[in-house]
Amino acid sequence: MNIDQYQADFDSLFDRGKLLHDAMNYDCYPDEYKKAVSEQVGKNVEELVQLLPSFMDDYQPWYSEAIAHIRQLLPDRLSDFTRYYEKPQTRKEITYSNYTIEDYLENITVTYGSRTVVSPSAAIPRFRQQLSLVKSIGERFRSSLFEIRQLAQADLFDSELDAAGELAKRGFNRAAGVIAGVVLERHLKEVCGNRSIRIRKKAPTISDLNDSLKAVGAIYVPQWRFVQHLGDLRNLCAHHKNSEPTPDQVEDLLAGAAKVTKTIF
Repeated sequence: MNIDQYQADFDSLFDRGKLLHDAMNYDCYPDEYKKAVSEQVGKNVEELVQLLPSFMDDYQPWYSEAIAHIRQLLPDRLSDFTRYYEKPQTRKEITYSNYTIEDYLENITVTYGSRTVVSPSAAIPRFRQQLSLVKSIGERFRSSLFEIRQLAQADLFDSELDAAGELAKRGFNRAAGVIAGVVLERHLKEVCGNRSIRIRKKAPTISDLNDSLKAVGAIYVPQWRFVQHLGDLRNLCAHHKNSEPTPDQVEDLLAGAAKVTKTIF
């Protein structure tokens, strides 16, 4: 399964979970649920209620799918997830604190005389905890993707800078400087994207990206000046045909680009 499909499946799982939570609330507190929904959406509540899934019918398939995701991405919380569903084996009596979703599915109510000690509504917080764990899967998944992407990007940049270094050793200083400049520009674009910094230009330069990062406080003035200097060296390599970059300038650009990719995020 590709990443986009996995994300789509997870989003569907979480959305179905939210609907099951609504169905559970409606089953336990129909009047309160209708009133709350009416105040929120101002629509025909009866029509919305008809669209709710059946918790009794749809929970088990949802639970099985959720467990598979938990086991893969959040294994340290698997026991917590199942505990909210399964009846404790050591339980001697049913109380509010040990009532589970399995009890809810069996519609178990405990009474003492005419007083209700615990009812199916006690399972609502348990399912809410399960839904929170499912939400955590998405956060873990996105975090893992980000880390993988960063590592892959870093490896790619390192490889390109190594190639630029080989060119510089062979005397192709201008070409080496251009490659280092491309690496620097792409990294700064990545940083701006990760920080949700909007860039108005369709083809921003190193200077544009550097200024944008400084404007939101993502980098300090010394860093900004350092990157600006690297941008000038890159322009010398790429544009000033009448002035050849020196080996020392290219070496500074290569070292500087490597430093920026490791220190500015």
